[in-house]
Amino acid sequence: MNRLQQLLERFKPISLEEMDSVRLMNRTDTKFMIGRQQLEQLLDSLGDNYRVLEVEGVRLSRYKTLYYDTPEFMCYRQHHSGKRNRFKVRKREYVESHISFLEYKEKTNKGRTIKSRIKLGEIADTMNERENAFIDERTRHHLNYEPKLWNSFGRITLVDMKAGERLTIDTDIAFEMSDRVAGIPELVIIEVKRDENSGVSEVLRQLKHQLVRPESMSKYCLGVALLYPELKSNNFKQKLLKIKKIKLAYVA
Repeated sequence: MNRLQQLLERFKPISLEEMDSVRLMNRTDTKFMIGRQQLEQLLDSLGDNYRVLEVEGVRLSRYKTLYYDTPEFMCYRQHHSGKRNRFKVRKREYVESHISFLEYKEKTNKGRTIKSRIKLGEIADTMNERENAFIDERTRHHLNYEPKLWNSFGRITLVDMKAGERLTIDTDIAFEMSDRVAGIPELVIIEVKRDENSGVSEVLRQLKHQLVRPESMSKYCLGVALLYPELKSNNFKQKLLKIKKIKLAYVA
């Protein structure tokens, strides 16, 4: 058993049904980028209020995601230029449960995230008529989408029921498309999801103590910047430099 698994063992489990019983109606999302060693310090510092999502005995679940974009990378370019109203299209497989969804994720000009999805039998590279209709209904116009990259990662979900807070912890992040491959096993992306009326956040307090600042982070945009260096990515330069520092610190 590795160090991360040992740290997860000390948290009491929570089921998917229990977690979903607490709805975050007016949610805010905050993301952070840290290294594996910082993650271990963070987990070691958290109190007993947090419980870990456990599904059929698994506490670190595997995800595989196929992201779509237009031939001209419209979704990526809109994010890179800072467009307030933007969206992403992806197919995601929950590896252990063999369940897949087509997902539409929209970021509004008020900073809110809107998600909707439909269940799939399996992930096919092309979008069929039903899938295109689902996306067109939400974007209110038709565009041609094509697969741009695969993303894989492991996810831990912690829940503080009293504070009305969830956090997802993504590890072992990797991207690939055809012969283009990029892995960042040293990087950890944390997303804290809280209701605006939530109580004091222990995890936010600990991250602040570690001098970790919030980041606006999209795994899709990160993957495009790494796999397609011919595309413009200067607005993501600071994030890419931070990832490089995390990798160097891990090696050291």
